[in-house]
Amino acid sequence: MFELSLSFINNLPAYGTMVFGSIVSQANTLGDKVNEYQTMVSSANHLLQQMISRVPYLVIASLVFVIFWVLSIFFKKAVTKILGNRKHHQNLVTVFRRVGSALILFLGFMVAMIIAVPSFTPGKLIGALGIGSVAIGFAFKDIFQNLLSGILLLLSEPFRIGDQIISGNFEGTVEDIQIRATTIRTYDGRKVVIPNSQLYTSPMTVNTAYSQRRLEFDVGIGYENNIVDAQRVILNVLKAAPTVSKLAEPSVVATALADSSVVLRVRWFIDDGTQTNRVASINEVIIMVKEALEEANISIPFPVTTLDTNHPLLVKIENSSDIKN
Repeated sequence: MFELSLSFINNLPAYGTMVFGSIVSQANTLGDKVNEYQTMVSSANHLLQQMISRVPYLVIASLVFVIFWVLSIFFKKAVTKILGNRKHHQNLVTVFRRVGSALILFLGFMVAMIIAVPSFTPGKLIGALGIGSVAIGFAFKDIFQNLLSGILLLLSEPFRIGDQIISGNFEGTVEDIQIRATTIRTYDGRKVVIPNSQLYTSPMTVNTAYSQRRLEFDVGIGYENNIVDAQRVILNVLKAAPTVSKLAEPSVVATALADSSVVLRVRWFIDDGTQTNRVASINEVIIMVKEALEEANISIPFPVTTLDTNHPLLVKIENSSDIKN
């Protein structure tokens, strides 16, 4: 026990040195943390001061952009007031409104960025776009294709808002022609958005491109009836029908000798080629033609199948059954 106490007393300086070293190490670590915290606080204060100093510039930049936005609205209204009364080239007016408004907004954005960030220049933006032009081109290829197709459609005007078109499996009335896509309303009340690239590169039918539109349907008469008399009756009906155009002559042409009837193709024009008038005119003409043919005692036959039995074969079969019995 005495020896253990003596050993502790002899090693006491060493123990003191170790404890002192540990305290110094902890103090150094605490000092580093305090310095790091002070650095962070200083950086945050510096950043906050910079943000506060930039607030007036950000406010001015926002006001400048709002001014340019208001100018773009006035530009649209001015174009509509000056050029909106033109009956032709309405799509060109739409292009002028949208492209001009977009340019004004882009100019306002550039001015606002220069005010908010003094180091920003249009050259830097152009350089950045030049570096990433290849990647952007691949990423937005379809979007750019639709944009270009939309501009070409608005300039060439193959159709206008209000026209009724057929594109692929879709048919309806054009409601809006945008830069990226065209919106149509189908006859059953659905909204269809068609990409402009599809409209520009694929076949498309414009039903209302011209004022007049030809309609037709087939009707069959019996072989016992006179074809010329039936044609005369139908032509009289077409001339009396209110929806049939008086600016073009209707026609009734024999087109086929079918199994049970002579097929006559009835053709006429209407002055308004919209879907509503088309359906109404077809309904009216079919009803009037049927009634007129019935009054003229001209039959409209339906397919008839005649079964002719072979009597000798039937007798032979009956005799064979008698023999077996």
